[in-house]
Amino acid sequence: MHTDTPVEAAERAAGLVKRMTLEEKCAQLSSLWRGVEADAGDMAPHQSEQTGGTAADDGLAHGLGQLTRPFGSARVDPAAGAARLADLQQRIRSGSRFGIAALAHDECLAGFMAHGATAFPTALAWGATFDPDLVAAMARQIGDTMRAVGIHQGLAPVLDVVADSRWGRTEETIGEDPYLTGVLGTAYVTGLQDAGLVATVKHFAGYSASHAARNFGPVYLGPRQFAETYLTPFEMAVRLGRAKSVMPSYAANDGVPSHANVRLLTGILREEWGFEGTVVGDYFAVNFLNSLHGVAGDRSEAAALALGAGVDVELPGADCFGEPLRDAVADGRVEEKALDRAVERVLTQKIELGLLDELPEAPTEVDLDPPQARALAAEAARKSIVLLANDGTLPLAAAPARVAVVGPVANDRAAMLGCYSFPNHHMRYDPASGERYPEVDTGVAIATILERITADLPGTAVDHVPGGWVLEATDAEITAAANAAAAADLAVVAVGDRSSLFGRGTSGEGCDAPDHALPGRQADLLEAVLDSGTPTVVVVVSGRPYALGTAPERAAAILQAFLPGEEGAAAVSAIITGAAAPEGRLPVGVPARRDSPPATYLAPQLARRSEVSSNDPTARYAFGHGLTYTEFAWDEAELVSGPETGPEGEIEVAVRVANTGAREGTEVVQLYLHDPVASTVRPVQRLVGFARLTLAPGESARARFAVPVDLAALIGLDGDWTVEAGALELRLGRSSADIEAVLGVQVTGARRLEPGTRALATQVTVESAVR
Repeated sequence: MHTDTPVEAAERAAGLVKRMTLEEKCAQLSSLWRGVEADAGDMAPHQSEQTGGTAADDGLAHGLGQLTRPFGSARVDPAAGAARLADLQQRIRSGSRFGIAALAHDECLAGFMAHGATAFPTALAWGATFDPDLVAAMARQIGDTMRAVGIHQGLAPVLDVVADSRWGRTEETIGEDPYLTGVLGTAYVTGLQDAGLVATVKHFAGYSASHAARNFGPVYLGPRQFAETYLTPFEMAVRLGRAKSVMPSYAANDGVPSHANVRLLTGILREEWGFEGTVVGDYFAVNFLNSLHGVAGDRSEAAALALGAGVDVELPGADCFGEPLRDAVADGRVEEKALDRAVERVLTQKIELGLLDELPEAPTEVDLDPPQARALAAEAARKSIVLLANDGTLPLAAAPARVAVVGPVANDRAAMLGCYSFPNHHMRYDPASGERYPEVDTGVAIATILERITADLPGTAVDHVPGGWVLEATDAEITAAANAAAAADLAVVAVGDRSSLFGRGTSGEGCDAPDHALPGRQADLLEAVLDSGTPTVVVVVSGRPYALGTAPERAAAILQAFLPGEEGAAAVSAIITGAAAPEGRLPVGVPARRDSPPATYLAPQLARRSEVSSNDPTARYAFGHGLTYTEFAWDEAELVSGPETGPEGEIEVAVRVANTGAREGTEVVQLYLHDPVASTVRPVQRLVGFARLTLAPGESARARFAVPVDLAALIGLDGDWTVEAGALELRLGRSSADIEAVLGVQVTGARRLEPGTRALATQVTVESAVR
C-alpha cells in the first residue's frame, strides 16, 4: 500500500515524467478495452476500428494507462476474473520500465456492472429517497466490492439535471433539481472514494439539456442557466466531495464540444474550483471531435484539441491518444509540456492508488451480491417508491379473495433494472424484428411483482394476464386483462419500461421518447383495466415519469418505482400489503398529459401556466410529491436567525413536525427559496434544503436549516456570482406544490463572490423526537 502524501506523489510523478520516452508518456494516457473475458461486443455505436486493436496492443510495450471495463464487458466468473485481471496487471507491470500497473475502471451507476453483482436501484430512485446517508452507504458497499476484485475507478455518479424527461438517460440522473442532485451525488462520491476508488462524475456539463431530448443532441444553454442549474451539482461534488475524476459530456454547448472546451475543463474546473484529479474522456468522445462534431480534421487534431482543453485520458481505447498524439507531439503540432502535464496527473493518481507498489493478490473467493449489499438494495428500493395517489385502499386492510395481476412488467425480472445493470446493458434485441423481449439471465435472484404479491398474499387467488408486452399488444390481449380485472376483488396493473441501450429498450441511453405516453399500448391497457370497475392499484416501473391518462382520477392508488433493482418487487408488494410504508418523494414531476410540453418545476413565472399561452406545462404530480400511510401536523415554523441578515451570513429556519396518525411514517420537509425581485429572471422557487423525519405515532421532531445566503446568489448582469440586497422568502413545504409556511428575510447588502468560494450546502439538524 502506498504511503506517499499528495505532495510526495506529485513530486514522484514529475520525476517519472522526466525519465519517460514520448511513447511511454502517450501510453499512460491510453486505454485498452480487452477485459478479462475477451469481447467488448457492440455496447455502443460509432466504435472505432482501432479500439482494443493493434494501436493499443503495441502500446503495451511502453506501459498502459487504463484497462477498460474488465468485468463489465462480458460475463465473467468473479474469482476467475479477479485472477486474470491480477495476471494481466503483472504482465503490464513487467513490460513497463517503471513497473507501472494500469488503472482498471468499470461502470457502477446501478451497482458494480458485473454479472452476478448486486443490482441496486437506478440513480433516479436514489433521488426519490432524499436520503444522502443511504446513498453514501450504498456507494461504499459498491466500492468495497469493486476494489476487492481489482477495480480502481468507478464511472459514476451522473450529475446531469433533467431538463426534459423524454431524454432516455433520465433514469441515470438523480432528478430535475440541481441541489438534490448535488447533495446525493456528493454523498455517492464520498461513499465510493471512502472505499478507495476514484469516483468519476459525469457528464460535464449540460448534456441532459440536449435539443428535443435527443441523445448526443446539441445543447443551447445560456451562461446563466448553464452555471446556476447544470454546473452546480458538479461544483458540489468537486469542492465538497473532492471527486477525483471528471468525465466531459458528448454534447456541444453553443457550438463548443465539451471535450474541446478550455473554459470548462481548465478555466472553471481547475482554476476556479481547484480540481486536482484527472479528466477522462467519455467513450470514443475524443475521436468524435473529428468524426461527429467536425471541429478537428483528423485524429491528431482531435487529440490536440482534447489534450489542450484539459482531457487527460482517452477512453476506452487509443484512437487519438495513441499513435495520432505521438505523431502530433513529434512533429511539433502539440507541445510536449501539454502531454507532460496530463501524464503527471495520471501518475500522481496511480501513485496515490498504490499502482506503482506491490499489488494485492487476487481473492480466491468472491461474492458480488453479499447479504449486506442485498439489504442495502432492499432499503434503497423501499425508500424510493413513491405513493402518488391513494383513496384509502392502501395499505390493504385485509387480503382480497381474488387479485388480478396484469400488465407487461408484472412478471418481468429485467423490468426492475436500469440500462447500466449488467443484464440489460448486454441484452440483445432488435426492435425492427417485432419479436418480444428475450428472457434475460439476471445473474442474481430477482423476484417479479407477480411472484411477490402471490407469496405475500398466501390466502388469495391470484390471476395473471400480461395484457401484451411493453411495446405491443393486441385487442384480445387487452380484453383478456380487463376481463381478469373485472372478475377480481382487486386489480394490480404493472406498466412501464424495459430499459436497455440505443433503441433496444424503452428507457436508457439512446432510448429517447417522442412524448410522455406509456410505451406501446400500455395506456390503452391501463384505461381498459380501470373501465372494469374493479379497484385498481397502478404500479409504474419506469426510467422516466409517464402521463397516466385517467388513472389519477380513477385508480384506487398509484405507486411509482423508478427501476428499483433486485429487491424492487419485494418493496412494491410490501407497500401494497402494508408490511412497509411508502417513503419516496418525486425527484421529477409526473406530466399531466402525453403531449405535455417539456417542463420542470425550476421555471420562472412566465414559463408556468398563464393566460398568454394555451399550452399548460403544469405537472400532474409535482417535484417533491409523495404520500404516506399516516398524517403529519406542522407547526412552530420560525425564522430563528431573525428578519435581517448580511450578505455573508446564514438564515436559520426551523419547523416542528408531529405524527398525528396511527402508524409510523416518514415526512420529508423541503425548504425552497423564492427571490421576489432580482436583476435577472429567477425560477419561482428552488430547493435549498431537505430533512427526512421518521416518526412513530405521537412523536414529533424539529427540523432546523442553516441556509448560507450564498445559496441565494445568482449570475448577475456582469457575469459574476452575486448576492443581491433585498427581500427573500424561505418556503417550507411537503412538495414544490404544497407549501406549508412562508418566512421572509431581508438581505441588507450585496456581495460579489470570488470564483470557487460560494457556500454550496445547507446544514440540517434534526432535534431528537419527543412524545
